[in-house]
Amino acid sequence: MPHAAAATPQLLRRVNAQAVLRHIRGADVATGTELMALTGLTRASVIAVCEDLIGRGWIVEQDQPADPASPRKGRPARRFAFNRGAGFVLGLDIGAATTTAAVADLRGTVIGRSSGSFRAADIPAQERIGVVDLACCEALEAAGADPGRVLAVGAGIAAPVDRDGNVLVTQRFWSLFDVGLRSALKELHGWTVLLENDANLAALGERWRGSGVGVDDLVVLLAGERLGAGVMESGRLLHGRGGAAGEMGYLDMVEGVGSSDGIAALVRQWSAAGGGPSAGGPASAPRVFADAAAGDPAALAILDRISERMARVIASIASLINPEQVVIGGAVAESAGALLPGITALLPRFTATPPRVTVSPLGDAIVTAGAVRHALDYVEANALELALPARG
Repeated sequence: MPHAAAATPQLLRRVNAQAVLRHIRGADVATGTELMALTGLTRASVIAVCEDLIGRGWIVEQDQPADPASPRKGRPARRFAFNRGAGFVLGLDIGAATTTAAVADLRGTVIGRSSGSFRAADIPAQERIGVVDLACCEALEAAGADPGRVLAVGAGIAAPVDRDGNVLVTQRFWSLFDVGLRSALKELHGWTVLLENDANLAALGERWRGSGVGVDDLVVLLAGERLGAGVMESGRLLHGRGGAAGEMGYLDMVEGVGSSDGIAALVRQWSAAGGGPSAGGPASAPRVFADAAAGDPAALAILDRISERMARVIASIASLINPEQVVIGGAVAESAGALLPGITALLPRFTATPPRVTVSPLGDAIVTAGAVRHALDYVEANALELALPARG
């Protein structure tokens, strides 16, 4: 019968270092005594690990706070803090028309942001890469961050991506995003790029800092021009064989839905077909919903139609996946709150397992938030293998 290999001193040091770093990362400041209690390590082991992590640049030692009213005898407890400025991560949201880059420190605080536009959806790959790279460099400049201090880049695209970061190209629109971004940014800057579907990153972002914090069974619907879903089951993202889990093409076959058009697209279509905003001007979700709140009959009719359609969409998801919560996200989230009463009232008609439905507070930053979280996950998992760049 095979026996498990004995733990080597090197492996034990690594496990101990990961445990200590995890606890320090989750606290503002941690003392040696607190780390002993949290990890079960001896004081000597905790101090040895902390010294090593200080040498690597991941943590710093904090001065003892002065408190003349409470003089202490003996040696004060050593205090350690995570070095949030040891490096940076980038979060990218790459759509068909625009791209946005966000720079964050290692606590996930965004400190720089920039956007760029593509002149057309089907531009050459090198041109698309150039626009993305420029947005990254401008965001880093705004943050005062050196490109050489970027530890990882999370990048969301409007196409399915498998677990290995390969783009599914069975539809022409998806193939527009297969431009070799990972190898290009690696060659240009030495960056590690983690490619992922934008709706999947939206789900990560919503669970991290949105209305779905702590929810393990979560679906986030990006609901602007076209519907796409990021699905989390038991706290992990679902990809499927080719990365197409959460794609919404099946809605073409759902009664009362018929397409994967999103809320913004439907507002324009239905406004043009039968009465737009009461005061004239271009139809948009915020404008039509504002008119509905003011009692405009045409706008109220559109709101009712969208509420029923979204209830059918969410019911189909609930019947297949049974999530605890479904979040409407993206640029339309700010105005989509007007849909919640209608959707919630209609759901029991269409499914025996209605989820809680919310709108995201993250707005159009939902994908970059998830991209930052994705990059941080990589950094945290590989911290002991990453060589932190020296400060210039």
